Parts: sequence; C-alpha cells; structure tokens
Amino acid sequence: MQTSTPFIGFQVTELTAINVAKVMTILCLITLALIYGIHDLRQIIYLCLHISYCCWWLLEQWLFPLRRQQIFTDKIGPIAFLCVLLFVGVFYAMPGYFTFVNPNPITYSTVGAALPLYIFGSLINSTADVQKMTAKSMGASLVNDGIWRSVRHVNYLGDLMRYASFSVLSGSLWSFLLPGSIFLLYLYRIARKEQSMTAKYPEFAAYQQSSTRLFPWLW
Repeated sequence: MQTSTPFIGFQVTELTAINVAKVMTILCLITLALIYGIHDLRQIIYLCLHISYCCWWLLEQWLFPLRRQQIFTDKIGPIAFLCVLLFVGVFYAMPGYFTFVNPNPITYSTVGAALPLYIFGSLINSTADVQKMTAKSMGASLVNDGIWRSVRHVNYLGDLMRYASFSVLSGSLWSFLLPGSIFLLYLYRIARKEQSMTAKYPEFAAYQQSSTRLFPWLW
C-alpha cells in the first residue's frame, strides 16, 4: 500500500513566502487591534505606518514586475516556508503587540522621533531599490552612484530605520529586538554580498575605499 507524505515536493520562492508573511503581519496587527482595542493615537499611527508598509511591499511588485525576477528568487521547502512565516509574519509584528498593551499616552517626542525615521527610511529604501532595478534593466553592472554613492548597502539602512520607527512608536525596549535581529541578519548578508561583489566587479575595491558598508561616515 503506497502512502504519501504531505508537502512532499512543496517548493515556493523566498519572495512568495515573504509575501504571504506580509499578509500575515497585517492580519496579526488587525487581530491585536480587535483584542486590545485602540485607546490612543499611538495605536492609530502604528497601524497606519506598519500596514501601509506591508501594502507597499506587495504593491511595489505589481508596479515593478521586474522586482520579482531580481529578489529572493531561491526556492525553499515547507520547513523554511514555515520559518519565514513565523519570523517575517509574526515576529515582525512584535512591536505592534507592545504598542497595543502600552497604557501610556504617546508623547510629542515619540512622534517626532518615529515619523522622520519611518519617512526617511522608506524613502531611502524605495529610492535605492528603484534606482538599482532601473540601472540593472539598462545594462549597468555595479551601481555605485546616486543614493548608492556613499553607502554600499543603503537599502538595508533605510529598512533598519523603518523598523526602528516601529520600535520607537511602541514605547517598549523589548521591541528593539526586531531591528536588532534584522541588523544581525543584514550583517550576514553584507558579508556574503561583499565577498561576491569583490569577485564579480573589478571596480568594487575602489568603491569600497570611497564608501561605507551600512552607516554613513561610521562603518
């Protein structure tokens, strides 16, 4: 008698898993709002920023189909798929939890710190992605001008600023576990990219001398 194991042969791209996870984050945040209620401007601002970012992530791929061919194209199996859902879908919503359980009214200083982090982080990340995608589609090799001129992984910088804004809004130090974890992940990715780009682009060594990895003027 022949038996079949569920999910045998199941494979999706990393991008598909991340897209599903972004939808899961939206559902997590809506669920938190239904459970804990909205009792301050803190929750309103958080929902607007985090859900709008998730929606933009999905919309960007519809506006720029070429993105789907350039990012997270590796295939993953069911275990990796589940890990992406738990990490990107649930863990990324953690600052939202602390936002909804925070009983303190939001302060002007919190809003004044969080909104510029989110706005400039989103602008930096999106501009970097669009510039690189456009340059690559026009046949460019190493993209090292424009917003990429001074910081070699400026898209990661923008992403970290955006997630830091969620942590600031939550008013909980525990929320900084999220940007901290993403920072560690990016350190790993940066090390791999720097190695591959050194081998791929002869002009990369000069680019390294005139730029920093992630933080302007620091590192």
